Amino acid sequence: MTVPLSASRAIEKPAVVFGLILVLASLVLYNPATHYPFINFDDDHYITDNPQVYRGLDSNSVEWAFTTTAEANWHPLTWLSHELDCQLFHLNPAGPHSVNVLLEAMNVWWLFLVLLEATGFVWRSWMVAALFALHPINVESVAWVSERKSLLSMFFFLVALKAYHGYTRKPGLGRHCLVTALFALGLMAKPQVITFPFVLLLWDYWPLQRTLSRRSPTDSSFSDVPVPGLPFTQLALEKLPLFVLSAASAMITLKAQAAGGAIRTIEQVTMPVRLGNAAVSYARYLGKAFWPSHLSVMYPYLWSWHPLWPLGLSFLVLGIVSGFVFAVSRRYLLVGWLWFLGTLVPMIGLVQVGGQAMADRYAYLPFIGLFLMISWGAAEIVEDQRWPRAIPSIAAIIVLAALAVTARRQLGYWSDNVTLWSHAIAVTEPNYQAQEHLGKALADENRMEEAAVHFRIGVAIDARDPVGHFNLAVDDQFQGRTQQAIDGYNTALRLNPDPKLRGQALNNLAMAYHELAKDSLAETTYKAAVRADPNDQRTWLGMGLVEVKLGNFAAAADAFSRSAQLRPSAVGYLLLEKSLLRGGRTSEAQAAREKARRLSPDLGAQQQIADGLASH
Repeated sequence: MTVPLSASRAIEKPAVVFGLILVLASLVLYNPATHYPFINFDDDHYITDNPQVYRGLDSNSVEWAFTTTAEANWHPLTWLSHELDCQLFHLNPAGPHSVNVLLEAMNVWWLFLVLLEATGFVWRSWMVAALFALHPINVESVAWVSERKSLLSMFFFLVALKAYHGYTRKPGLGRHCLVTALFALGLMAKPQVITFPFVLLLWDYWPLQRTLSRRSPTDSSFSDVPVPGLPFTQLALEKLPLFVLSAASAMITLKAQAAGGAIRTIEQVTMPVRLGNAAVSYARYLGKAFWPSHLSVMYPYLWSWHPLWPLGLSFLVLGIVSGFVFAVSRRYLLVGWLWFLGTLVPMIGLVQVGGQAMADRYAYLPFIGLFLMISWGAAEIVEDQRWPRAIPSIAAIIVLAALAVTARRQLGYWSDNVTLWSHAIAVTEPNYQAQEHLGKALADENRMEEAAVHFRIGVAIDARDPVGHFNLAVDDQFQGRTQQAIDGYNTALRLNPDPKLRGQALNNLAMAYHELAKDSLAETTYKAAVRADPNDQRTWLGMGLVEVKLGNFAAAADAFSRSAQLRPSAVGYLLLEKSLLRGGRTSEAQAAREKARRLSPDLGAQQQIADGLASH
């Protein structure tokens, strides 16, 4: 058995070089993403249509970040990072994409250092980090700006894991507090790291070997400072503050998701269906780890299991792998397998959030366990077979090159919305959510006839989804079929959409009533829309226009003022000016016009737009 290199000065410089190679590989692989746009899935809710975010960092937005449960999550650090992006780059997507790429490179670096310090094995640690850097399933977490939360939480997870190693070598209150603080920061980025204290118990077993159980000479582990064995109860008790944080995060997350309408009830998704989806998803994740094809931004949920053979095959695969791991006396296999199974539990769908069966981003942390098993297992096989060094080196190069090529191709699907959702449909059909998002992407390019086709396909696949009916109503309204649009919006509202979609449906419904000169009904509907979503600038603008028609100039001025606060524009301030003048508030009207002048050098053109809206 090859003895691991010690963490001495002799390998410090080479280790740094090896780590920098991985960093460079990550930066090169994901560089094209810095030229990609925002996508029409969550990026609008998180950034481009979120007034608390796109206005940048200020006292109000910071307070909002720590108090909001918007998007069915409590992750203040993630919100702050998006606000900082907007402060630095405004709404230029190149900036946030570049930050994501840099965070990914940092995570690759930290993963390599954490493994090297804990095990002493340079090449095995390097291979784990290389698989993490180049595996195509991680493309989604990097190329999708809204998944900043996965990158941030992983960063704090890895730094906390490294800090924990320092604590085990020299226990102390300060070091323990550092680990706890880093874990808390990770939870404040995304609660996917909620299993961190359980991972530490695995880490105690291997590679740190802090348990009282006898150490096997076959275990590939290393510690430059001997660590005394401790009973399991003591190891668990020292992590009690971390378990408390995990429990608190779980309660906050469930509350946030319930408030956002993201959790599916047991009537909507029965427990047998959830358990079946969990088993099949575990097996599918395993398959994608070794053969990463048909990766998609959205995997549709299967609401029943007929035929039963995929379910039976999944249980068989999981049983065989588990039996092998427990039968073979290798700590790294057990730790890697339990890491994979355990860190996926919060995302495996036992508490079903959203409409996806699984997601590539959910594998970002769990796959590290599989990469550990692969790297250490392959190294041990090579040593037992006494193969020439060239053979495993060539094999590793081929595998990494194949992963890099596949990852770059997968990255290309994120280059624009139409390409992204067309690919999702091609590899996961029938997929009503992909059809809906492709339709929206085509509509954004003014390809309305093509968009309507995909909207209809989405509704045909799942007539219970309110988004599909909303999209069809939008198309009807655009085509001038106002009464059909009203019927469609009412259908969407009856299907209990989330608060944001409900606000959008009510806003558009009010616009339709306004088009039919039913201004009193439009006013009532706009008021319902702002109750559902008070942060939609378009709703306040529409309400102001209706109040002008009704002669309620004070109410109109209030609505235009709220609209301008959410998203300042010259047109909005000119509409505000006109309402203030009609209400006899001359000085305030002059101030509004001055704000409009500062926002637009061509005030004449903006005035024509404002007059056109007011006369509609």
